[in-house]
Order: sequence, then C-alpha cells, then structure tokens
Amino acid sequence: MTRLLALFAVLLSFALPAQAQRLISGVSNDTVQITSSFDGERLTFFGTIAPEAGATEQTVSGPFQVVIVVLGPTQDRVAREKTNNFGIWLNTEQVEFRRFPSYFHVLSNKRLLEISDIATLNANYILPESYAMAPNPAGFMKTLNFGRELIRLMSEDGLFGVQETGVQFMSDTFYTAQLTLPSSAPPGPYIAQTYLFKNGELIARKSEGFAVRKIDFERFLAQSATQYPLLYGIACVILALFTGWLGGVIFKR
Repeated sequence: MTRLLALFAVLLSFALPAQAQRLISGVSNDTVQITSSFDGERLTFFGTIAPEAGATEQTVSGPFQVVIVVLGPTQDRVAREKTNNFGIWLNTEQVEFRRFPSYFHVLSNKRLLEISDIATLNANYILPESYAMAPNPAGFMKTLNFGRELIRLMSEDGLFGVQETGVQFMSDTFYTAQLTLPSSAPPGPYIAQTYLFKNGELIARKSEGFAVRKIDFERFLAQSATQYPLLYGIACVILALFTGWLGGVIFKR
C-alpha cells in the first residue's frame, strides 16, 4: 500500500505543472469620459507574472507570452450585401450577428500564430475572425464571408484591430501595453482580458473592467434620444427648420 501511494505521488508530480503562475494586472483608468472635445484617450495596461498563491517557489521562469484582448459592449449587427440589379443597387443578402463586439482590439508581444495554435486562439476568441465563425442560422461559409466583411469595415473605422507588438516586457515577468481608444469608441462597459501563454499553452488569464461614459451635454442628448425618442425627434426637426430659416435670413442680407 505504501509503495502504491508513493507511485501515485510520483505520477501526480508529472501530471501537474512543476510551477504554477498567476497574473497580477491592472489598467491605468477605470473610467473614460466622453465630452464634446473628446478625440480619444490612451490607456495603459500593465501586470506582472508571479508564483501561484501558496506555491513553494518564489520565482517563475519563462519565456512567457502575453495577449491582451479589449472588448467593448456587444450589439446585434446586420451585414448586408449590395448587388447591381438592372442598374439599381439593392440589398440582396444579409446575415445577422448576435452579441457582436462593438469594439475589439488585440495586443500581444509577438505574432499570435507564434504564441499558440489557431485552434486555441479561436477557442478563446482572441482572433477577430473568431466572431465570424460563431454558430449562425445562415450557415458557416456565408457567416464567415459576411463576418469578415463586417470586421473589415469596422477595422477601417478603428473599432477592430490587432497590434502584434503592442505588449512590451520590461523584465522577464513585468509587461506593459498602451492602447488609444478612438473618438468613435462606443460608450458602455469594456473588458480587458489578459491571457498568459508558455510554450504554446494557455496557463493563466485575468480580467479588468473599465467604462466609457458620456458626460455633460453629450450624456443629456444620449439619454434624451433613448428615453424620449419622439420628443427628441420633434426637437431635432424644429431645430433643423430654425437653423435653415436663420441661415436664409443671414445670407439674404
């Protein structure tokens, strides 16, 4: 019995990692405020790799790779294809994407495909194309094609992106990364998901949240449009008519 327990302990030591790691991370600002002069804001993500709590080892050994995925609030989006029908451009096909990220940006310390295999990256939604391969009633290939085009359009607007040199290691275990949110960043809750890899394997992850909020007059307009859409629409029409009339009076003189 004693020999059996000893053998089990030896096998268990091979099955478990010799040294477990954990991430200690943070973000420079937990709230980004949007005002009339907002033209983007730079955020700094930082962290260190430490031994797991209770571990006997006091240090960790690499090399490590870090990937940071910044996700904005999810939305339902529709991608449409226009075709020329007898000289008239019409929407002929479309695919609806449920809970699609309104903002998605990836930062890493090296090429993603050098960090891990494509199956692991897709399974953890690290690649932008992962969202184009989500199950959809439209079918896999159609969803993939329309999803890629949607990602391309959002990338042109600065809402999707990948920076494969965005994470810098200041030491063997301390890293930092910077990301500039564009002025078009949608308001709402954001999540920065940090993934720690070693030898192609995902060994730890950590999440930080921050918020993008409209304040002052911009917040008043946003709340009015959402809570009182009819009154907001009437006010916009009246304002447009008044502006047109005033412009005619000024230029007539």
